[in-house]
Amino acid sequence: MSVRILALVGSLRAGSHNRQLAEAAAKHAPEGAEVVLFEGLADVPFYNEDIDVEGNVPAAAVALREAAASADALLLFSPEYNGTVTAVLKNAIDWLSRPYGAGALTDKPVAVVGTAYGQFGGVWAQDETRKAVGIAGAKVLEGVKLSIPGSVVRFAETHPADDAEVAAQLTEIVGLIHGEAAPAVA
Repeated sequence: MSVRILALVGSLRAGSHNRQLAEAAAKHAPEGAEVVLFEGLADVPFYNEDIDVEGNVPAAAVALREAAASADALLLFSPEYNGTVTAVLKNAIDWLSRPYGAGALTDKPVAVVGTAYGQFGGVWAQDETRKAVGIAGAKVLEGVKLSIPGSVVRFAETHPADDAEVAAQLTEIVGLIHGEAAPAVA
């Protein structure tokens, strides 16, 4: 059985190294796992309970919720902006956390990885993302981590998919998520 893993990228920049990292995860996913990048986070409005009303939820938010609900797990790619999680990724988590207690993230395996320019690879932002997604009801895979420092230099001329070390790490991570998301065989 194939496990579908939804990838959310916390950067909207066309040349985002975190988007490239997500593309690499999709390319190097092991057999039995499919990583699908969600397109459209830029279209999701800031969460507002006044517009989160049945029959009135913005189409982009509905699409995000449906994509997450149909996934077996999520893989979040978090850059670091000013030492913390990006607004676009936090906003996605907010939409997916509702309705409270029954959102698309409830009990779903979620891992957080990423790359950043700094020497620690965005670990602060990734930690904050894990915290937010856990509070939102997800089953955070705390042992599944990857923080790649120096993204601007490391990926200046090489796509992460073509970096053998990164490709191997992503294959391992997607395999771990696959193991957490696969249904138990009786």
